[in-house]
Amino acid sequence: MDNDLQARLRALKLLVLDVDGVISDGKLYLGPDGAEWRSTSVRDGLGLKALSAAGITTAVISGRPAGGLDTRLRALGVSRLYFGRDDKLPLYQELVEALNIAPGEAAMIGDDIPDLTLFRATGLGFCPANAHPEVLAAAAWISRYDGGEGAVREVCDLILAAQRAA
Repeated sequence: MDNDLQARLRALKLLVLDVDGVISDGKLYLGPDGAEWRSTSVRDGLGLKALSAAGITTAVISGRPAGGLDTRLRALGVSRLYFGRDDKLPLYQELVEALNIAPGEAAMIGDDIPDLTLFRATGLGFCPANAHPEVLAAAAWISRYDGGEGAVREVCDLILAAQRAA
């Protein structure tokens, strides 16, 4: 890992995450009544809890409705939840302003084209191994794991290791 990435990880105060394909495996399970379910990894959840315990703010900005994930994410310490919002950039800008986050103190985990605006805005994008090719090309760091299968945990561990080494 290069020194610039290490420095950015040490300075990190905010991690923004997409849901589908990042926290979940990107699959929607549809019930006969129209209900939708997603699966999440317990390992990813432990990583989010660890970030929260370390004082790093976590936020979710997702284009899809919460579908019950809001309760789980709050329990994991994710303090800022924005669901059903396709235009992620204005929400991100409001968030960094409200938290008084400076450029260079935020990062994004995303997996698909709509996440690239936040990759550019934060200047530090992470992605799962199975992200869209354009996201893979734009990412500062690529997890060994797929979305919903440990990618979030790996990013959380990377951040925490860099901050402990500071």
